[in-house]
Amino acid sequence: MKIKEIKKTLSLFLSLFVILWIPACSENSDNSSSEIMGDSVIFFDEKNENSSADKETHTDSTVSEALQSDNESSTDFPQEWQDDGIFSFKYENAYELVKNMSTEEKVGQILLARCPAVDAVEDAKKFHIGGYVLFGRDFDNKTKNQITGNIRSYVNSQDIPMIAAVDEEGGTVSRLSTNRELTDKPFKSPRELFDEGGINAIVEDTKNKCQLMKNLNINTNLAPVCDISKMPGDFMYERSIGQDPDITSDYVSQYTKTSQDNGISVTLKHFPGYGNNADTHTSVAVDKRNYETFLNNDFLPFRAGIEAGAHMVLVSHNIVECMDKNNPASLSPEVHKILRNELEFTGIIVTDDLAMDAISKYVTDRSPYTAAVLAGNDMLCVSDYEEAYNDILNDIDSGKIDIDLINHAAMRVIAWKMAKNML
Repeated sequence: MKIKEIKKTLSLFLSLFVILWIPACSENSDNSSSEIMGDSVIFFDEKNENSSADKETHTDSTVSEALQSDNESSTDFPQEWQDDGIFSFKYENAYELVKNMSTEEKVGQILLARCPAVDAVEDAKKFHIGGYVLFGRDFDNKTKNQITGNIRSYVNSQDIPMIAAVDEEGGTVSRLSTNRELTDKPFKSPRELFDEGGINAIVEDTKNKCQLMKNLNINTNLAPVCDISKMPGDFMYERSIGQDPDITSDYVSQYTKTSQDNGISVTLKHFPGYGNNADTHTSVAVDKRNYETFLNNDFLPFRAGIEAGAHMVLVSHNIVECMDKNNPASLSPEVHKILRNELEFTGIIVTDDLAMDAISKYVTDRSPYTAAVLAGNDMLCVSDYEEAYNDILNDIDSGKIDIDLINHAAMRVIAWKMAKNML
């Protein structure tokens, strides 16, 4: 009898335990599920919003398919390209687009061409050009509406919108200030602004420039000058802020944040630092300074801009002997490795204009455009874009250029455009 009673007691106890335990478990499960689903809803809503914004201006089927969803990851994305950089959240989407592009389209994307005086829209389409740089002639004697309309026609001439860039440093290099309809007076140089009101004056001036650029459909500025120059005889003296590395670094950081917060990509220039070198527009410049000088001085403003999230870095044509005795910096794989590995820059590397005399006088036995691709540039600043386009295509066909180099550069350029909500 005792055994039966014990079994009966145990049975009642277990039944009571189950009755009490199941609702509690169910309640906890419901709460947990609700919390997880709540986070998931928020997450996917954000993604869907981004995806819709990315697609809203394009109807081309190739572009649309590549942008279907940020949630869909590419199974064959080259993992060696994943650098966790500033545009990396768009890499896989950009890669999906690049996979469906022709070689000609990919080559065009890496060209940042001088805007031609005629047939700008037609040539943009013909050569699939990734971006135009606008100069004084593109603004002179034109109304604001004419300029805005022209640039809009360039940017939207292709399924992948173009970069519209300008050199608007202020002072001696100011393209917009040549037109009095755009500005009441010329933009001042960083040096003038700093002397008048310090960094705050530069920040306010930068905001004004950005607003004007956005109104004109310009989306990228080839500034700021990061070079350190305190000697009046230096070629870069008038264009620099003219201060020590610490103040120059603060200037570059504030300029970068202000500009990009206001929708205009910046371009840090002229890497690895101009120093007191000659003008590479007209001659070959050879820099004999030691590497420690660059580490302790010239690199500091570039580091500050990179840490502030700068989208582009422009590489000069100086021959910097401590880095590469045989090649201008713009054509040097070693200089590009320093920029990528030492300074950890993950954005767009662009050459200075490859039409400059420092290139034509130095590079006589090969295509400078091919050399620039092989060095590791993502974009090539070119005046003769037709020659650049054909040279690169020919050297892909001949095997001098591995198509993967073009794929990688085009992917990075398109990821940049996606990050700017251009796609």
